[in-house]
Amino acid sequence: MVQKYQSPVRVYKYPFELVMAAYEKRFPTCPLIPVFLGSEILGEWRSADGAVHTVERSCRLRVDAPRLLRKIAGVEHVVFVQRNVLNWRERTLLIDAHNETFSSRVTVKESCRYTVHPENEDWTCFEQSASLDVRSFFGFESTLEKIAMKQYTANVKRGKEVIEHYLSELISQGTSHIPRWTPAPVREEDARSQAMHRCPSPTETDGPSDVPGPDPEMAIADGDKLDADYIERCLGHLTPMQESCLVQLRHWLQETHKGKIPKDEHILRFLRARDFHLEKARDMLCQSLSWRKQHQVDHLLQTWQPPAPLQEFYAGGWHYQDIDGRPLYILRLGQMDTKGLMKAVGEEALLQHVLSVNEEGQKRCEGNTRQFGRPISSWTCLLDLEGLNMRHLWRPGVKALLRMIEVVEDNYPETLGRLLIVRAPRVFPVLWTLVSPFINENTRRKFLIYSGSNYQGPGGLVDYLDKAVIPDFLGGESVCNVPEGGLVPKSLYLTEEEQEQADQLRQWSETYHAASVFHGTPHEVAMEIPEGESVITWDFDILRGDVVFSLYHVKQAPKLGLQEPGARTSGQLIDKNWVLGADYSRVEAPLICREGQSIQGSHVTQLPGIYLLQWQIHSPSESVACSLPGVGDVLTALHSPGPKSKLLYYCEVLASEDFRGSMSSLESCTSRFSQLSATTSSSSSGQSHSGSVVSR
Repeated sequence: MVQKYQSPVRVYKYPFELVMAAYEKRFPTCPLIPVFLGSEILGEWRSADGAVHTVERSCRLRVDAPRLLRKIAGVEHVVFVQRNVLNWRERTLLIDAHNETFSSRVTVKESCRYTVHPENEDWTCFEQSASLDVRSFFGFESTLEKIAMKQYTANVKRGKEVIEHYLSELISQGTSHIPRWTPAPVREEDARSQAMHRCPSPTETDGPSDVPGPDPEMAIADGDKLDADYIERCLGHLTPMQESCLVQLRHWLQETHKGKIPKDEHILRFLRARDFHLEKARDMLCQSLSWRKQHQVDHLLQTWQPPAPLQEFYAGGWHYQDIDGRPLYILRLGQMDTKGLMKAVGEEALLQHVLSVNEEGQKRCEGNTRQFGRPISSWTCLLDLEGLNMRHLWRPGVKALLRMIEVVEDNYPETLGRLLIVRAPRVFPVLWTLVSPFINENTRRKFLIYSGSNYQGPGGLVDYLDKAVIPDFLGGESVCNVPEGGLVPKSLYLTEEEQEQADQLRQWSETYHAASVFHGTPHEVAMEIPEGESVITWDFDILRGDVVFSLYHVKQAPKLGLQEPGARTSGQLIDKNWVLGADYSRVEAPLICREGQSIQGSHVTQLPGIYLLQWQIHSPSESVACSLPGVGDVLTALHSPGPKSKLLYYCEVLASEDFRGSMSSLESCTSRFSQLSATTSSSSSGQSHSGSVVSR
């Protein structure tokens, strides 16, 4: 497996020319870098006007590894070839390095560059990236990877310290300014002479064909980049490898994610939740982004209005902050009639309210970060359990609680900084036994539990909250405006019919997915078929506008990728560079679906691979054969005031032996919409079955 490193942008608040003078002090040897044993110049070239200076060096590095490994490898140092291209005119230094030692077994590449800060020409930016590919190493491949990455990241921080040391040394010696390069007049005879020693062209300076160049996958495009000072100031202290994971995941999202890019604090939470394992964090974040899009969570704070019973009887609310500056949320669960609230508003409304609390918490963390001038990415919850009894262990209520915990754990990781549980009664261990298996171990470590009056005095709340913030109902000085809860009157309970409708809505929300389709921006769902003989079934309702539904088979997976057989991703997945008939093919004739129609259908697959279900806007003037948006379509979509079409859909992959070969097989999809249809018409052709119902 190839290990990669990508640094954030590091800024030296000194001019480029002065930084270059400090950089040159590292050669031919550098006592400040113990592993750097020395270097020698292999070749040197200059352009005719002296603006470009290229140097190729051989550098020897001491092997900082266990003696046994050095003895097996038979070396005490390794050799790297470094090629520097210094352009005084453009004020850039590009550095490419690769290993010469063990190059047949191990490939190490590094690319660095010094450039002028885009917003301040008297500052200098530095970036570096590297990759390590251990193909074979005497059976110690994994050990070598760990040692190499550990040593590399340790030297990353050291490298900046060395440059800063030499900058200070230059300034102390009286060199605080170096004039910028200007072209000097060149006499004709000098020009002819220098032409013989000119700087080679790009193709000539690439060196021998066996010398690897910079890895294109390691390059980060110019534009919105992470600054190391910004990370330290707004996100907190990170190790070099943690910084690298953040930079790589953020860049991957910018390249592949077609929706709103999450904020850096949000991305960092998912990395922390997966101990900075890049692949695991990426998978978790992708699933969460899909969930947010499906449930329109980004607009929740603007659209959610709690029902009256929640506003009056939900005993929770925000209350200043703890001693670390984290927003403080107080929940008086023991005083809350959870059974009554569920009967009055339903489980779905309770979940929406919990999600709105989490969204508000993230917003408050950002505000506190600005207010206190230090990174604050989580909040504290004070949970008062006085009054907790067997009524709170009502089975449907506990089931709903477990569902909420699961949703929050999956989509708001590392947002809880501390949970202070006070006045825990005897029944609490029963509740804890039920819910603790569903709580992440990292989250459980943040729980502090106080029974009785143990929360008072040293070691209690005063260790985490200022005395002026401790609420009055816990003996503090602060008047708390959180609702006191109480029993919900039965007159506010939902009727059986309303409860049935709420349950049906919840079941639909769990089964069906909502999608919005814009001009030039189709909605596509990718489904992986692990074997040739399977059946794809679909069931969808057109809620607004007219769409064209198509089914494609693609030769390569979309950029977002699929995680396991049968898994799915959604959004706009067909690459704009793909060609219909070459990169992907249509396996179902386009079907025009009108507003208000309910469509059910199926397709028997003949080939394994990726199948795409696509919905795009239907326009009478446009040909349905064209599925990829043009520039005009995209501009139209960007300036469109809102969705042009909306739908609810469900799709499923069945094994061929489980499919009965008729529309009745769609019962396996647990379709609710088909039950609302008064009439059904179906048509079949070859290996597909489709039907539509008009219900206006």
